[in-house]
Amino acid sequence: MKKIFLVFVLFLGVNMQANEVSYIKINNQQIPVIFEHSSLIPVGFLRLSFLGGGSVNDGELSGLSLLSASLLNEGTKTLGVIKFSEELDKRAIEISAISGAETLNIEVQFLKEKQGDALKLLGDLLYDPNYSDETLKKIKENAINRLLIKENDFDYIASKNLSTMLFQNTPFAKNMTPATLNKITLEDIKGLINKNFTLSRLVITLGGDIQKDEFLKSLENILSKMPLGIPNTSAKYHANAQSQTKVVYKQTEQTYIYFGAPFNLTNIQDEGYKAKILSFVLGASGFGSRIMEEIRVKRGLAYSAYLRVNIEKMMNYASGYLQTKLENQEQAIALVKEIVARFVQDGITQEELDSAKQFLLGSQPLREETLSQRLEAKFFNYLLGLPLDFNKTQLQQIQEVSLEEINAYIKKHTELNNLSFSIVTLEEKK
Repeated sequence: MKKIFLVFVLFLGVNMQANEVSYIKINNQQIPVIFEHSSLIPVGFLRLSFLGGGSVNDGELSGLSLLSASLLNEGTKTLGVIKFSEELDKRAIEISAISGAETLNIEVQFLKEKQGDALKLLGDLLYDPNYSDETLKKIKENAINRLLIKENDFDYIASKNLSTMLFQNTPFAKNMTPATLNKITLEDIKGLINKNFTLSRLVITLGGDIQKDEFLKSLENILSKMPLGIPNTSAKYHANAQSQTKVVYKQTEQTYIYFGAPFNLTNIQDEGYKAKILSFVLGASGFGSRIMEEIRVKRGLAYSAYLRVNIEKMMNYASGYLQTKLENQEQAIALVKEIVARFVQDGITQEELDSAKQFLLGSQPLREETLSQRLEAKFFNYLLGLPLDFNKTQLQQIQEVSLEEINAYIKKHTELNNLSFSIVTLEEKK
């Protein structure tokens, strides 16, 4: 009862009508705005997402988007990182740049009373980034040091190699290295920022205890200095349908196994809810899922094991993971193949469908507790070309689907059998 009351309280002061994209016109460019008002606490949130600025467009300079975001986190050229940070701290304002797969984002969080200061400092950062050789050297060293640390992170190695196999000959197969990072110049970073910080590539996400029209008017004064630019075009990438295995030998006491397969999804509005149920039952739900039940509960081959379907704008695929004892490596791999094959062939039971429905429907309020969760869901739906409140539609679809329908859907996805495996293990002594 206490948890239900908490969820109810969290929804107080929330404007649940903001479920359509609105637009602000700046220099004759219509810019989409995703907004939700919440007066729960007197704070505001703004994210400027520039489509095309993410790592998928790094080309041969893997790490370019990451370094660009890092440079934007080093304050302005005029103030430098320390003084700029001091200006933020004394006003309790947070501004951070984040590199995604497709987007380069700037997020601003602020107290309602400091809205004007937050916008001014955002404008300073947008038009006066800390372009300097000293800054470039610092962010390169930090990025390279993080990479070197990951050389002994076996999860990172196995995951990276799986991406390379699944998305061979695509941008997702490329990984940044100290060599690619060292090649990046200040001019490369300037080029990426100038190309993408344009009105035609911008999506605004906005929320909190703020007056939308007033805020956007102030924001317009800042963004009007941006060039129009060229709209971004994005591609769709497909996971490799050919099963492959890559083994890397390390000094390890466990075997790290990452695996994945293509997942063919034509229309998310018609199929997304079925893919969610498929994913939940097969391996995304933890205890109770087929993968966990067979691998951990029945055979004790791993502490944790999962397999989930990933639905994204640029790619759809299935991916999973488990860690097991060295001597159980082959048994675990064979078992994963067997579980998936049996799942695709036979489908699921009514009990499994009922459990999936109960969890997916019952847990939705918890996935929308906070403003940031709701805004993120709306932004994700926008990128996929869906209505902002599509999650409500999907819940209705989940509620109404029959066992016959879901099993017919599962049995079509024989591509899940085309599993590739990325393994980090100890080399056997000869």
